[in-house]
Amino acid sequence: MYANPYILHWQIDQTHIDHYEHVNNVAYLSQLENLAWAHSNALGLTFADYQSLNRGMVIKRHELNYHLPSHLGDTLHCATWIIDCDSKLTLKRQFQFICPKRNKVVFDALTTFVCVSLDSGAPKRMPARFIDVYGEACITTQKSTS
Repeated sequence: MYANPYILHWQIDQTHIDHYEHVNNVAYLSQLENLAWAHSNALGLTFADYQSLNRGMVIKRHELNYHLPSHLGDTLHCATWIIDCDSKLTLKRQFQFICPKRNKVVFDALTTFVCVSLDSGAPKRMPARFIDVYGEACITTQKSTS
C-alpha cells in the first residue's frame, strides 16, 4: 500500500474467533486500536502526554473492508500509516492486515480522528506536540508503493 509502515504481528487465538469459526469483526476493531496506540507510543506520544496536554485523538469515522476470513492460529501482519494530518483538528490512519501464509490482504481500514479536549469532549485544535509528532509521521508527500 505505502512504504515504511508501522507493523505489529497479531497471533489469532480462540478469543478472536466467532461462531462462524473465523475472526470476529469486533476483534479487528480492537486490533486497530492496539495498533494505533502502539504506533503513537513508538512515535513518542503516550496517553500520559494526552492527559498532560488535555487533548485526545478520538474516532470520527471508520471505513472497514473485510476481504478474506482469518482463522485460529493465523498470524497477521498489521500495518498502519498516518496518511493525512491537517495540523488543526483531524488526521487519518490507513490500516492493512496481511496473512503471510496466503500472501493476501485480509482486511483494510481507514480511520478519521478528531482532536478533542479531554475535559469537555469538544473539538479543539491540536497542540504543538501533536502537530510535530503526527505531522512528521504523516506520509502525504510520500509515494505509494502499490
